[in-house]
Amino acid sequence: MIAFVSGPVAALAPTTAVIEVGGIGMAVQCTPNTLAGLRVGTDARLATSLVVREDSLTLYGFADDDERQVFELLQTASGVGPRLAQAMLATHSPDALRTAVATGDEKALTAVSGIGKKGAQKLLLELKDRLGEPVGSHGVRQGIGTAVTSSWSDQLQAALIGLGYATREADEAVAAVTPQAEAALAEGGRPPVPQLLRAALQTLNRAR
Repeated sequence: MIAFVSGPVAALAPTTAVIEVGGIGMAVQCTPNTLAGLRVGTDARLATSLVVREDSLTLYGFADDDERQVFELLQTASGVGPRLAQAMLATHSPDALRTAVATGDEKALTAVSGIGKKGAQKLLLELKDRLGEPVGSHGVRQGIGTAVTSSWSDQLQAALIGLGYATREADEAVAAVTPQAEAALAEGGRPPVPQLLRAALQTLNRAR
């Protein structure tokens, strides 16, 4: 198993980061939150999980070991593969998922694209004794880098489409959080893509 990769970021795409490790470019599938903290040319360290299939080897990357552990635990539930587990972590932090499962928060799970009411109920039952209790805030994640330089709206739209939303839905969600992004720009800062993504997902959930 490849536990982590460390090295300069060679390239970024809407769902993938390429990390140079010993002269080899390792393509790592990442959540939008993790990608938002990467910058080409900056060193990064990502915890990883290797998913082996008959016709493919896919490396998934995470900001920290806790996120990777939750990613793997989520897949012990029936019907949850790596893509859905990654979508769950793109929508909620590890502790938010633990809290949702511990409190039976069905609405939190249905906020994830691809999980309906019945699916959420089933997951709550199966994961109840697997994720454990919330462990508290991890603070600022280390070893990732600064935000990518492309437009925040492009990043956000690509992330939402990558999570399975239609282009129209992504456009509407981006428009809904634009005031937040403009407020950050007005204060001289950079729009916080991870926070905007969570706000956009909440908007999409309310619109259902």
